[in-house]
Amino acid sequence: MYIYKTTGVCSKEIEFHVEGSILKEVKFYAGCPGSLQGISKLIAGMHIDEAIERLQGITCGEKNTSCPDQLAKALIQLKQKIA
Repeated sequence: MYIYKTTGVCSKEIEFHVEGSILKEVKFYAGCPGSLQGISKLIAGMHIDEAIERLQGITCGEKNTSCPDQLAKALIQLKQKIA
């Protein structure tokens, strides 16, 4: 299980589990519960590269990031650690 402290968004932290290169479970702490639960279910079973491609660069309102973008940043960071 990995934990990523978010910045610039309502969610404070993202906890996720990866097996191999596949996202198994994602949980956001704080933020918009319905939307974040939906995102978590949609990306379960997805390869981390595909999740990064789909989520990276999404913004929220006037912010230059979003909870999905923060997850992409967390996955990029994870890839750099395991490379």
